[in-house]
Amino acid sequence: MQAADINDDVVHPEVRAHITNLVSALGGYSVDDDGSYKLGDEALDVLRDLKKWIRFYDEKTNRMDVARCLAEANLIGGDLLQILALWPQSETDSKYKTRIALACFEVMVPLTWPIEKERAEMTINHHRHMPVLQLAQLGYKRAIINFDAIPILNTAVRVALPSMAMPIGERTPRDQAIIKLILFFLRNVAMIALPQGVKYEGDETQVSRSATIDAFSYQDIFLTLLTLASNMGEDFRTEDVVVMEIIFHLVKRVDPSSLFVSEKQLNKAKGQELASEMRKEAAMLKSYNKTTTTRHSRFGTMIWVKRADGKMVTVSGQEALLNAKTRERKMDSSKTFRPPRRARKPEMEPKDLGPPVTLDERARQQLRSFVQDFLDSGFNPLFLHVRQSIDREALHVLNQHKSQFFYLVAWFLEAERMRRKAKRDESKSTSAAGEEVNSFNLIAAVLQQEMFASMNRALDRSYSDKDWQLLTSVMRCYTQIFLTVQEMSESPNEEDQEIAENTLSRLFYEETTHDLIANIARTYKDQGFEYLDAATELVHTFLRILEGYSKQNVDLQVRSRRRARRKKKAAKAAAAVAAARAAGEEAEDVGVPEDNDADDSGDDEQHAERVTQERKFEFGKFAIRFAPQGVVDTFVAFTKFYRDLNDAQLKRAHRYFYRVAFKLELSIMLFRLDIINLFYNMVKGPEPLDKSSPMFKEWEELSKQIIRKCVKKLQERPALFTELLFSKIGSTTHFLEHGYEKPVTTTTPRPGAELEFKRATERDEQIGIAVSVLIDKQQVEHLQWLKDQLASAMSERQAWENVDKAMAATTEGAADGEAADERSNKSAPPHITIRPDTEARRTAMFKNPHLRLLMRLVGMERLTPTLDETLDSTWILPGSHTAEAIQDTIDLINKAEFSPPTFEDGGSAEDQLRRKSAAASRRTRAAYDDDEEEIRGFLGDDDDEDFLFAPGGPTARKPDARPQKKRQRKRRREAGSGDEEDEGVSDEVLAARAKKKREKELEKIRKIKSEMYVHASDDETDDERDREFFERERKRQETKDSKFDSMLGALGLSVLSQVNGGEKSAWEAVLDDESESDGSEHEARKNAKRRKKQVASGSEEEQEEEEEEEDSDEELPTKQAKSQISKRKAAAPSKRPARRPGTTKKRAVVELSDDDEDEDEDEEEDAMDVDSANERTTRNEAPLPSSPGEGLGRRINKMAMDDGDDDEDDQPVVTARQRPKARGGFIIDSSDEEYIRK
Repeated sequence: MQAADINDDVVHPEVRAHITNLVSALGGYSVDDDGSYKLGDEALDVLRDLKKWIRFYDEKTNRMDVARCLAEANLIGGDLLQILALWPQSETDSKYKTRIALACFEVMVPLTWPIEKERAEMTINHHRHMPVLQLAQLGYKRAIINFDAIPILNTAVRVALPSMAMPIGERTPRDQAIIKLILFFLRNVAMIALPQGVKYEGDETQVSRSATIDAFSYQDIFLTLLTLASNMGEDFRTEDVVVMEIIFHLVKRVDPSSLFVSEKQLNKAKGQELASEMRKEAAMLKSYNKTTTTRHSRFGTMIWVKRADGKMVTVSGQEALLNAKTRERKMDSSKTFRPPRRARKPEMEPKDLGPPVTLDERARQQLRSFVQDFLDSGFNPLFLHVRQSIDREALHVLNQHKSQFFYLVAWFLEAERMRRKAKRDESKSTSAAGEEVNSFNLIAAVLQQEMFASMNRALDRSYSDKDWQLLTSVMRCYTQIFLTVQEMSESPNEEDQEIAENTLSRLFYEETTHDLIANIARTYKDQGFEYLDAATELVHTFLRILEGYSKQNVDLQVRSRRRARRKKKAAKAAAAVAAARAAGEEAEDVGVPEDNDADDSGDDEQHAERVTQERKFEFGKFAIRFAPQGVVDTFVAFTKFYRDLNDAQLKRAHRYFYRVAFKLELSIMLFRLDIINLFYNMVKGPEPLDKSSPMFKEWEELSKQIIRKCVKKLQERPALFTELLFSKIGSTTHFLEHGYEKPVTTTTPRPGAELEFKRATERDEQIGIAVSVLIDKQQVEHLQWLKDQLASAMSERQAWENVDKAMAATTEGAADGEAADERSNKSAPPHITIRPDTEARRTAMFKNPHLRLLMRLVGMERLTPTLDETLDSTWILPGSHTAEAIQDTIDLINKAEFSPPTFEDGGSAEDQLRRKSAAASRRTRAAYDDDEEEIRGFLGDDDDEDFLFAPGGPTARKPDARPQKKRQRKRRREAGSGDEEDEGVSDEVLAARAKKKREKELEKIRKIKSEMYVHASDDETDDERDREFFERERKRQETKDSKFDSMLGALGLSVLSQVNGGEKSAWEAVLDDESESDGSEHEARKNAKRRKKQVASGSEEEQEEEEEEEDSDEELPTKQAKSQISKRKAAAPSKRPARRPGTTKKRAVVELSDDDEDEDEDEEEDAMDVDSANERTTRNEAPLPSSPGEGLGRRINKMAMDDGDDDEDDQPVVTARQRPKARGGFIIDSSDEEYIRK
């Protein structure tokens, strides 16, 4: 077979023949005339046939054969543009030519439509035709924008102008279609660009972005776009996204900062950029020259290198002779890494953005003018309408329109900031400042709450759907909005400052946005450099602005997300149901609560929701979310491009690492070998940063400090040598930072809330309400389980009672004594344990408040009520419940189940319940206080014990001399008032008041701290303090002595006497008068008895004062000590003067007695005391000294009895044991004192 017989045509011959015939019939160049183009007789029908071939053959069959044939026939350049040139601008009334022009554009629009096919959906025809058609579209664009005979773009607008001029209410669907057709044509022309990796044989400048912008400006397409944008929403509605697409393809990848600078500044910036690139190239060549070949390298070189393990390795090349590092690098470069083969990843870079674009000066000025006009007139209407279309998910909005919308918002916001900056640089006058302030109104459409909601929704959805292109655009938009609002806050206009304040508060209010931004930065993985740059820029801007705003607003509130408690419970319930169905059981048998089964009361739900809705923001805690290893890895991946980053990007990475290492003090997160190596290579590596860069010094200092901290931490924590190889998790970080494991805190679950009834007091009503609540909440399975437990308990209790009756019948004939013993030994009925059938039931017993309420109503209680309740606590039915009582309870439950109670107010059963207060809960536990008191008493923690410290600080000493009658009157008045108030008050109320008062006193006493009394300085000596202390004691003693003198002087006693030229104290005089008392023993007893009654009938206040005085001086000695003192006195030699006839000295005893038996016992004790005193004297034992104030009241009474009336009735004498008088360690009697005085 010959080669000529082989059909190499990629298109079916019949299709090619039909298309060629149609193109020939369309028209051609005239030979007779001047060579102009002439239309065929049926040109309009031919154009319609071509349109049908494209629609019904290529689009329906998913083939590109017709487009390939039309491209090879040069339909657009050779025929359609020539046909459009036949319609001059002056001819506006020719309907035929208008229809011909419209038909031409109907054919050109599908031919210039962007070719986008998924690789998985491409067929053989697509692979054959797509490269040819892409180059053909470049030819179409070059022919359209560079056609000299007539402005094609302007002609397209002329076709749609009549439809545009009509009011929106009068337009027909055909008019709407014409407008969209022309806009699509303009979009296609702006969108066609040179494909990446494709070599174009023609002049690229004719299809560049600069040429496109020049054509749009020259043919007044910019004015058309401004007209459409400024009237969007009023005269145009569905054309919003098409206009936005045209603008997007005109400005994408254009640096906004380059538009608003002068030509001189632009040339200077370009020169600096060129110098920077040349320095990078020189540094790169310098590093290569170290190892590059020279004219001497024609000689081969091979050396042997001995490795650490003793093996020899050959290395070739003269660069191996330089140094050890070069040899090691040479060895490493010879190693080949063969990773496992994986599926090819999709292209991560944005497909519709392309490489950065550089404009010529003319195109830059034209685009600058268009951007300024668009910001002044079309920005707010267009983007407001597009946002509304996106929010309502209009049919004409496609997926790519969302990313284009957010990209354009970010681009124009940056352009607005650059324009304002250029104005500030140009002029500082007042008028210019006024224009600058008012220009914020031009971008107000994207600073509204609806815009923020749309951004949050797009951010969350794109992150969840892994739409990285849309997510990148949203992050760019977020960043530019933050920067714009920050610039507004720095504006001199107070209104702009308030708007910026409110805008920042709305942006920072949602905590879910904070978490989402942190998650985006943490989960970066191979999404491309554009995504990485947008993520790091957003994190840097967000943290910087939020930190400053939180410092200015210390009370910043954020709305946090709800807790996942309900979701976890629902998941557990679903798992239990699935397990039950797998086992062939019903869900009700398993005991799984329904979705609306709340294990807590409604109040708890509202409280939990209120707590989790809004909380105070703390920046320190929030910044830690950006310190995990994932976020650090994201910035490390960004920093690895340090040779291609500009100063702003390098500063962004530097500020993040500085924040982590020094502000958050988490430098341990940077202690990893690859990170340390990256910092080292940036400063001193083979390809370091340019030393002339302003960021070099900062990175050098940061690297030095981090490496220094790493070395120091290695010395402190040797375990870090191992952890340098791995990423750090939370527990590892805490251990390396502090040297110990992070303590784990566990929370103890709390039981369900206790409920009480609002009105019902009868037990049957309460049970009816509790049963109705369970039925209303669709918790019948709990009710059935409780009835089963009660039925089982009733059967068990009935069996026990039957056995007890049988045993009682067998003992009827026994003796009475034996029967009594048997009844006494008979044990009480045992309790019955309540056992849950499933784990869900156990949880309900612990958390469900309504089930717990019904369990308590039927008589169930916990086995150990004094201990804290847990999920494993045991419930019992006490033995006090009889079988009959349990049966009655079951009957009440059945009655309430089948005839639920009704309420007067028409409310539900749940409305009859309320949450029990804390005070009521404490009263509920009062039933078990006896056991607790026994435990506390056994442990020595009784409430009635004497506390070590007095309440309320140091005890205030009562004054020595205070008015008695005033306090007496006060006591009487209080007593009287208390009687009047307490009339008609029950004993229970009075007891409750007394108990409440006692609890308050105990609570106050418990709060006293020993620090009020004991200090470390108590062990130190202070002479001045000791002197002051003894001086105060001396004055107190003098005060007491003066009081004694006044009291004795009132009785007519001689207090002072001269002994050897000195004074005798009052208490010694009292003792002398007591020892010299006259009268018979009988009369003394009578007088003592009488005085005792007088003292007893005295005021209560006087008795309390006497007791206080005795307690304040010295404690009374015990009986044994006092008896010993009496014995010593009896054994001492008597030197007293002779007594009067008929008088007998009777020793006083300490305890007063009213009967003669006590007196006889005292006499016997006195006799025994004498013997013991004599015995003690022979051993030369010193007697115990006595206090002067001891027994003062009794001695005064005895003196009064001696001088009293003798005509009183005979009564038993009340004697008091006399205290010995001691001086210098010896016992002194009255006779001795008389001898001394003489």
